[in-house]
Amino acid sequence: MNTNLLANRWGRRLRDAIGGTLLVAVATSLTGCSSLTQPINGIPANRLSPDFFPPPKNDLVPVDIALLSLEPPRDYQLGPDDILGIYIEGVLPFNPPNEPPQPPPVNFPEENSTLPPSIGYPIAVQNDGTLSLPLIAPLKVAGLTLEQVRNKIREAYIEEDILREEKARPIVTLIKERTYDVIVVREDTAALAGSANLANSGGVIRGSDRSASGGLVKLPAYKNDVLHALVETGGLPGLNAKNEVYVLRASEADKRKRADFLRDFYASQRAAAADPCYCPPPLPEDPSILRIPLRVRPGVIPNIAEADITLQDGDIVYIENRETEVFYTGGLLPGGEFLLPRDYDLDVLGAMALAGQGIGGTIRQGGGGGFGGASAVGGVPPGMLYILRKTPCNGQIAIEVDLAKAINDPRSRPLVQPGDTLILQYKCEEEILNFGLGTFFTFGIQELLRSN
Repeated sequence: MNTNLLANRWGRRLRDAIGGTLLVAVATSLTGCSSLTQPINGIPANRLSPDFFPPPKNDLVPVDIALLSLEPPRDYQLGPDDILGIYIEGVLPFNPPNEPPQPPPVNFPEENSTLPPSIGYPIAVQNDGTLSLPLIAPLKVAGLTLEQVRNKIREAYIEEDILREEKARPIVTLIKERTYDVIVVREDTAALAGSANLANSGGVIRGSDRSASGGLVKLPAYKNDVLHALVETGGLPGLNAKNEVYVLRASEADKRKRADFLRDFYASQRAAAADPCYCPPPLPEDPSILRIPLRVRPGVIPNIAEADITLQDGDIVYIENRETEVFYTGGLLPGGEFLLPRDYDLDVLGAMALAGQGIGGTIRQGGGGGFGGASAVGGVPPGMLYILRKTPCNGQIAIEVDLAKAINDPRSRPLVQPGDTLILQYKCEEEILNFGLGTFFTFGIQELLRSN
């Protein structure tokens, strides 16, 4: 009797265990448990080496923009292409002895010029730095101030016995300073117009291109620097541009240096590509291109010399678009492409919010899943996020982020970097629980109402 009772008990327990196993299997198959059907082999974020994570940028500080500007001298120093206003009584213009002297002409500056009105006849400084005046040999004036040029003209006419000392009173003024033609290419202003209409998709980039704006800018002497070139074309780089400025020199030596650099680099690539295990390195920085950072680490003083920011004829100031600094979303997150912030860090929780999915929130319609309608009753939210991150040599690593841990432990919510793909999934137990909740509210309450 006791033996039969014990056998019946064990039989019932076995049937219950088999039934429970079958129920779990059926629930798992009905929910389409993504951890089984679409497994991702991830490594927990807190176990990864720091080499796999980007350096933080929250602590970056702006560079003092005064470093991008030239300090003008106290007195303007002349150079080729400067236009002077010169008046020499009796000589320029020539005046017959029996006639009264002619008054000097008055010249008003061009629009947007900071020069005061000038007096005299326009005479340009030649390319060799000399000034040609009537009756005397050309005078070397490059590097001299207006006062020094006036004294030099006076002494020259006295030495040649053309003017007496009491009559030699030349007037020298500056009509127009020399200018430098600089090309500015900006990829941030054109992109801003396109990105202003992106908000409808929660920050998704649509329609952005790399069309650039800018053009030829004429910079006066002692204002031919990077800061004035930026101010003339819209100011410092916008949020759609990288936090740096490139300067490409127009000299033939720099052009040849850039061509030699690219030729040597690609030649080494072709030679090494014969190795089947060869890993192509990223393109190194061109030594002939000056890169000026606009944000640096605290305590770091950028090494920016005056020669670096001084622009000459034909130099190119280039501001690069950062449209490649994006991350992608998938799985239970709304699929899309999102631009990373430029000046502050974005962790995985912020990236989910940017994509339209808050922590602990219900998956919105169209987000996918397979939890049997649990969203309608506030089911268990998905708790596993995977970051697919590219590694050198076309590799990839999957970083596993447990969202329950990420909420409480900052070390468990890594920063998002360009090129990452964020995939949100349910844990298998979460899908089973959501299936049970959905089944109860769909059928259990219905049966409860029927019984009443």
